[in-house]
Order: sequence, then structure tokens, then C-alpha cells
Amino acid sequence: MTILPVRTIGDPVLRTACRPVGTPDAELAKLIEDMLETMFDVGGVGLAAPQVGVELRLFVWGLEGPGGPVGHVLNPVLEVSEDPQEGGEGCLSVPGLSAETPRARWARVTGTDVHGRPVDVAGEGLLARCLQHETDHLDGTLYVDRVRGEDRRRIMRQLRDRDFGNRSQAVTGQRSGRVSSAFGAGASVAPGASFGGGR
Repeated sequence: MTILPVRTIGDPVLRTACRPVGTPDAELAKLIEDMLETMFDVGGVGLAAPQVGVELRLFVWGLEGPGGPVGHVLNPVLEVSEDPQEGGEGCLSVPGLSAETPRARWARVTGTDVHGRPVDVAGEGLLARCLQHETDHLDGTLYVDRVRGEDRRRIMRQLRDRDFGNRSQAVTGQRSGRVSSAFGAGASVAPGASFGGGR
């Protein structure tokens, strides 16, 4: 498996609505394996294809680390409850920042896996937050777009701050030492951080 570079805020791919996945093949299966490996390597709980520069409607998740329940879904369809939950988010593509982010208390995603089998995953709390966060990525939306009030003003100030750029570059440097040489370790890679924590 391969550790992939994680794209960060400012990279246009993160603002692109992804296209549906067509017929799965061995190349797609390899991408999914690499995305899971990358997600665990950088301490995330979810990773969407555009975060690794691929404009396809697919994401992976793993809420309890390697060995715990993990999954992936192609062409996800999201359903959410009307009642909200409180809680903060971070993102592998927005290094070092986090904020209270409005989300629905319950969420469900349906789609298929790389073998064409149905995927149907639903839950509350962190799982619900993860499913909503990763589906947002496929529509070109970042969690910072959902932050409101004083938290939004704070996050926008932090994104404009020179220190944010420095932190992003530091994270990129740390990650680039682990990126596969097949993907140009040490090459110019946009910076990144983690949904639900991580580096």
C-alpha cells in the first residue's frame, strides 16, 4: 500500500464537485487501500477522494483505528435527521484548526462498495458527523463553510494568519517524509490536518 499526499485548503480540487464512480476496477481497489493506509497514517477517521486529488464520489472511514470497524462507499447518498448535535470538527485538509460545527444528530449513507455490494451505514455522534463531513468533501464543501458566529470569524482570521501557512507547511513536511516515492515524496504537496483529530 501507499501513503498518499493529502491536499489542503487552497487546492482547487477541494472545491470541486466530484463525478460519480463508474465501473470499479483493480485501480480503484488500490486507491481505496491507499486511502485507508493514508487515513490511519495521519491519524484521521475519514478521508474523501478529493483530499488525495481524485475527483470521484468515494470516501473511507475508520473510527477506531486499524483493526477496528472500517469501510468505504462509492457514490454515497446521505440522509440526515432534523435534530442537531453539538461538537467540534477538524480536517486533514485544514491543518491544526478546529471549531464547533453544526451537524445533524443522526446520519445514514447508502451506496456500494468496490465489489458492487450494497453499503448502508448509519449512526449518531462521531459516525454521523464523519458521514456528513466526508460527503461534504464530495460536493466541494469544507467544514469551515459550516462554522457560524464567532467561531467562523475566528477560523477565518486563523486561515488568513501567516502562522497558519507556517503550520500547514510544517505538516506537509512531516507528511512528505512518509509519502511514497512513487508520488514524489518531498515534492510540492499542498499542506493538511485531520477530521476528528490527528496531524
